[in-house]
Amino acid sequence: MRALIPAVVLAAAFLGAAGCASGPSSSSKAVVNAYIASHQYAQAEAYLDANKDSQYGASNSVLYYLDKGAVQSFAGEYKQSDATLDLAEQRMDQLYTVSLSRAGGMLLINDNSAEYAGEPYERSLLNVFRALDYVFLHDHEDALVESRKLERFLQELNDTTGGKTSYKDDAFAHYLNALLFADAGEMDDARISLKASDKAYRDYVSLYGTPIPRFDFPPRSKKNGELVFIHYNGIAPRKISRTYQIAWNEAAMIARQDDSTDQQARNAIVGGFMGNAITVAFPEFVQDPYRIVSSEVWIDSRPAASTQLMEDVTAIAARGLQNRVALIRARAIARATVKYVLATLAARAAAAACDREFGAGDWKALACRMGTSAVSYGVAAGTETADVRCWGSLPAQFRMARVKVPAGKHDVALIFKDASGVVVSSQTFSGVDVAPRQRTYIAWRTAQ
Repeated sequence: MRALIPAVVLAAAFLGAAGCASGPSSSSKAVVNAYIASHQYAQAEAYLDANKDSQYGASNSVLYYLDKGAVQSFAGEYKQSDATLDLAEQRMDQLYTVSLSRAGGMLLINDNSAEYAGEPYERSLLNVFRALDYVFLHDHEDALVESRKLERFLQELNDTTGGKTSYKDDAFAHYLNALLFADAGEMDDARISLKASDKAYRDYVSLYGTPIPRFDFPPRSKKNGELVFIHYNGIAPRKISRTYQIAWNEAAMIARQDDSTDQQARNAIVGGFMGNAITVAFPEFVQDPYRIVSSEVWIDSRPAASTQLMEDVTAIAARGLQNRVALIRARAIARATVKYVLATLAARAAAAACDREFGAGDWKALACRMGTSAVSYGVAAGTETADVRCWGSLPAQFRMARVKVPAGKHDVALIFKDASGVVVSSQTFSGVDVAPRQRTYIAWRTAQ
């Protein structure tokens, strides 16, 4: 029926553009995290591969590679992990070079319309994982390549933001780099990274409530080596979409001020539409609960050290979103307002077509008008959703312990406890070889 064409065209435009770009669902993330918690990494990887198209799609290839690369690293598939994370890094680099002006053409759909390029902290942690992959492969030269790439990225981030964002540096990344530079005998670079880490940790205290880690022990000797344990703990925070009602006058004012608002829609807004409020969606981080809050290292059946919190991913993610909420709010309101206006224009055009088709006042025309109006406003509201994409397979925390031990083979037990000090789980590495005057690294993932 010709009367339905305007509304149908609007619906097709919105729904086709929105597509499947919103990234993996909460239920999909829960499945992956359940596999991670039970150390069923092969199943997690198979699930990601099987659901690549349905849960990620072309707009979220970066997220797919990040999730898969992390799972492969947890599984000890370090070569595969590095290859996967390399694909994520390449695509991130390509997307960061795209002009932000492209976002204007995406305003009328939702923030999910843009291909996901990753958050700055996600990019830093990508290089952390790649560096550690090489460490566990005993390829210290390529580990240093990742360390230097990470240092350059953090410097560029600071230069680009002018230090005005909450996440402008990564203390844990600098600290790990200091260890790796020292391992390679590049002591000047190690001192620079350690100084940068100390400075960043001082900011972490006020920004994220992360205490400055201190590892004090005697200098190296020919008889001693060092064990470094990295504990990936907890479940990464996830974003959810919250809907709010915004008064029409406030929404219209914000939309008129937005540079990317279409001129026809701007004219319609200025002309004014009667309405009390519009519905908009904003993202919000939530943290799913996990039991393990601390961990200990035992050497040859004796307690040796407790881990210290090095990176609170939950706090970093939440603070970063909080700092951007004003911009996100303004864009969401402008977008929802414009869509409401376009839906009104489409509904009016469809109503006129209905009257021409059946004759004004005819019950068929009235039914036609009601139907096309419902479609127009329903599609406009239905395509309004917050961008809830984030790296879901990350841990909530990175913890670390450093232990001086006599050179030789040792049995290393890792003890994981809840807030009451009750042991939740443990993991034993038998015959860990610690070389004199060298560091030996081990890592373990918990998500209980």
